[in-house]
Amino acid sequence: MRYLIIFSRLFVGSLFIVSGLIKANDPLGFSYKLEEYFAESALNMPFLEPFSLLLGSLACIAEIVLGFAVLFGGRMKLATWALLLLTLFFGWLTAFTGHCNDRAEEKDPMTYTIIVDGQEVERERTCVTDCGCFGDAMKGSIGRSLTPWESFSKDMVLLVFIVPLFFYRKRIDWNSTADDKVLLPIGLLMVAVWSWIFTWWGPVWFTLIGFAGYLAIKRFIQGPRAEWATAGFIALLSIFFTWYNYAHLPMRDYRPYAVGKSISEQMKSAKPPVNRTFVSYRNKTTGEVKEYDTTQPYPWDDDNFENVPNSTRIEVIDPGVPSQVQDFRLSDMDGNDITAGVLEEGSPVLLIMMYNVEKSDTQCLPAIKTLTEAAYNKGWYVYGVTASDLSKADELRHEQQLPFDFVQCDEKTIKTAIRSNPGVMLLQQGTVRGLWHCNDVPGFDDAAAMLN
Repeated sequence: MRYLIIFSRLFVGSLFIVSGLIKANDPLGFSYKLEEYFAESALNMPFLEPFSLLLGSLACIAEIVLGFAVLFGGRMKLATWALLLLTLFFGWLTAFTGHCNDRAEEKDPMTYTIIVDGQEVERERTCVTDCGCFGDAMKGSIGRSLTPWESFSKDMVLLVFIVPLFFYRKRIDWNSTADDKVLLPIGLLMVAVWSWIFTWWGPVWFTLIGFAGYLAIKRFIQGPRAEWATAGFIALLSIFFTWYNYAHLPMRDYRPYAVGKSISEQMKSAKPPVNRTFVSYRNKTTGEVKEYDTTQPYPWDDDNFENVPNSTRIEVIDPGVPSQVQDFRLSDMDGNDITAGVLEEGSPVLLIMMYNVEKSDTQCLPAIKTLTEAAYNKGWYVYGVTASDLSKADELRHEQQLPFDFVQCDEKTIKTAIRSNPGVMLLQQGTVRGLWHCNDVPGFDDAAAMLN
């Protein structure tokens, strides 16, 4: 049992540290995922949507603190209760999400009831297809996110190792020096393994700083005060890390719009799925029902045959290769698609991304104005990109005297492309050369230095 407890501490602690850091690396992205869950058509908790960022940040910080607590043996009664409840909750959430998706695929969608004009109206429930468990890290490392059922399986495996910690928590004390000699180096090694999987060494450096603070606290403070002091240190470290990534851009960018990624090449690499559709018709004379491949002649216009309701069957021949940038579409005020022109342009193109002009941070617009005016003078192309109504965007343009016109794009795409409102993207021949948060708008020379 002793070895099981030691391994469980190492496995659970290292995984929670890395999981929390990956979410804290992109707190705004995690908050967008929570908004999907809180939507009326999903979990029907719209009152929580305004608090998505706060709740998401607290969840990230809690995971990191709990991960270190398990490795240090600090406040194990509180830590194991929190670990158990968190894992059970996320297990239920991923199971609910997986069940919702299964029902949708079987054309028997889950529904919910709302009151409209005093009448009960039944609507189809929206299913969250990507649980967001590791942010965009899974897409950036293995090429896709975990499915809800895969995430549920992950939670159940985690639960297997949390249960022994919970029931034998009284045997786990604040680490002795001998404990530290075993748990700290192996714990760091396991963090490094997770970091290698997710192609980011940031968690290793964060863990080293956490270990150094823990050892320094143990040297000067003894007893329960050392446990609380260590928890406070890790919490403050986590809060700073989360805030930094919110106030700027993610330290490790896993998104398909990261600097150096070619949007054009990602679009070209996509392969559409190949499906075969079958329908059934009944011979009115004989009563015989036969299924037909729609790529072959079938009696759709024969009066002696009638279509069997709900008989359409789709067979997936090739699932294809979806593109993560397939929704990157820009259209001007006349509805013309200008995406190809922007991506093929040899001259630099600055995109000022504002998914919602009414919610945009106007404090950085003077710096953006200075940048875009200089870019125009050097022959660059500049567009504002928004999901808002273009008339509202034009009002902002006149109000702030911005020297560029706005084009439209899908809101979710803009939010994915840059975690800032507004934010700046620099493109050249479809490749992302630079991304800047509203708080970090560059001067023209700094932006030009990003070009080849």
